[in-house]
Amino acid sequence: MIDLKIKELFFDRAEVLGATDKATRQALSKFGAFVRQTAKSSIRSRKAVSQPGQPPSSHVGTLKRLIFFGYDAAAKSVVIGPMPFNGQATVPELLEQDHVAGTTRRARGKSRGEVVTMTYRARPFMGPAMEQEKKKLPSLWAASVK
Repeated sequence: MIDLKIKELFFDRAEVLGATDKATRQALSKFGAFVRQTAKSSIRSRKAVSQPGQPPSSHVGTLKRLIFFGYDAAAKSVVIGPMPFNGQATVPELLEQDHVAGTTRRARGKSRGEVVTMTYRARPFMGPAMEQEKKKLPSLWAASVK
C-alpha cells in the first residue's frame, strides 16, 4: 500500500508568506535605492537657479544629502524622499509642486514679521525620478520568490 502524506502535497503557508514578505522587502528596497539615486543625480551642483519645471540646483549640497528611502514593513511599502530642513517639512514640498504660501519675512516696504505671500514655481525631482525608475519594478519582482 502506498503511504501518502497529504500535508506534504500542500504549501506551507508560513513559509510561502515568509518568502513573499522577504521578496517584497528586497524588491521595494532596491526600487527605493534606484529612485533615491536618480533623484540625487538629477540635482545639479551649481550657483545658478534652475528653471521652473527642471530639478532644483544644489548650492551647498544639503538637499542631496537629505534624500533617503526606507521600507515600511507594516504597510509593505517604501517611502522615498528628503528629510525636513531644520525641522521645516515644507521646503522639499515647495520644490516638488507649485505653491502659494505665506511666510514671515521682511520685504520691501513691509514691517518686520509681517506675513508675505510668496509664489513658488515647481522644480520637481522626486516624481520624475520615480517615473523614470518605474519601468525597472517588474524585473525586480521576476523570480523573486524562491
